Amino acid sequence: MNLLIEKKLWSKGNNFIAGVDEAGRGPLAGPVVAAVVVFDEATLKKTFNKKINDSKKLSSKLRDELYTHILESANSVEVGVVTKNVIDKINILEATKQAMNIALQKLSINPEIVLVDGNFYKHQKYSITNLVKGDARSYIIAAASIVAKVTRDKIMIEYDKQFPQFGFAKHKGYGTALHIRNINEYGYSPLHRTSFHLQSKLISEKK
Repeated sequence: MNLLIEKKLWSKGNNFIAGVDEAGRGPLAGPVVAAVVVFDEATLKKTFNKKINDSKKLSSKLRDELYTHILESANSVEVGVVTKNVIDKINILEATKQAMNIALQKLSINPEIVLVDGNFYKHQKYSITNLVKGDARSYIIAAASIVAKVTRDKIMIEYDKQFPQFGFAKHKGYGTALHIRNINEYGYSPLHRTSFHLQSKLISEKK
């Protein structure tokens, strides 16, 4: 991952840059998590790690290592978590926006610009730049994607202890074949998103 986007912003006088990304829009169960990571120019250049990339392209082990590096090196890291109940009430897109709002509200640093993965986010306080596939284009968004993913995975691993029959520690709530089989066998847990019309997504074991 290079710093082309960040360098352009620094050249225009933006020192503190925030990156925002989410994890958990697609799963059938569990919360959606957003993370914000803030770096200033000097700190990022000093702590740059070429392994940081879109979290989906990294192994679980490497994500965990980079998660620790980001927490130790960034100027600020915050997360926002929105539960399944809220997702079902307001829909996943609005819940994702709410998770991003929560993360940004926690910041003690005011970044000059906020880079957000996607094309849908607005904020009254901050200058927002939406970047489609931003987690593969911006170092700081990629860092946020790692924090969001690792944070959500940890939450789902904890839920696995409460509902071991569903295998949340393995699939993290995504619609894998294992998850579908577990739903067919055990029904829905309190973590499953009823607004996702789950019945239409299930695969009959008789087929």
